Amino acid sequence: MNKHLDSIDGEIAAKHLLKHPFYLAWTRGELGKEALTDYARQYYHHVAAFPTYLSAVHAKCDDQATRKQLLSNLIDEEAGSPNHPELWLTFAEGLGVSKVDVWNTEKQPETKNLIDTLRSVCRGGSTAEGLAALYAYESQIPAICESKIDGLRKHYGFTDPEHYEYFSVHIEADRAHSAAERKILASYIDNHNIDSVRAAVRRILDALWEMLSGVCRRHAIAC
Repeated sequence: MNKHLDSIDGEIAAKHLLKHPFYLAWTRGELGKEALTDYARQYYHHVAAFPTYLSAVHAKCDDQATRKQLLSNLIDEEAGSPNHPELWLTFAEGLGVSKVDVWNTEKQPETKNLIDTLRSVCRGGSTAEGLAALYAYESQIPAICESKIDGLRKHYGFTDPEHYEYFSVHIEADRAHSAAERKILASYIDNHNIDSVRAAVRRILDALWEMLSGVCRRHAIAC
């Protein structure tokens, strides 16, 4: 047991994205196509930026073992063929949105805020804060992806596994990534920095939540 890690897990559980009205509507099959395609266009920008969050924490970390783990995560995200942004574009194509359409979509304010917040914490915060930021996001992803796949297959006509491969890949990948991040975090957090680390986690959780709320507001989904 680690009381500091438990407190971080408590922050994440309190604002887990599966509790957000957007994902609740997703699982019930209540999202219209416009809301789904808007989400796909916007979330791509975050997916494409995610490797830069990893590299920011990697660049300032003095511990080789931690850097190796971050590098392994970065390679998973960026070096595959297809890599993770490309898998997301395949998901968008399953919704009828072309790659060019996604690439040319401007970031909404909530999307820009999410990317800016993650970059701010990962670049400008301590290594502990950066690791906690990554953990706050990646630890949620396996459960979210399982729920998304279920909803896509039940309610939104997704029958080709290639169109939801992004989510399939992240179930196991982020289960491993977040477990490694949690283990590493234990050696970085203590009584002196836990308050700042928890504050960083809350910033990330709020930005993730607000990104989904932006989609809800644009499509009259109560949130």
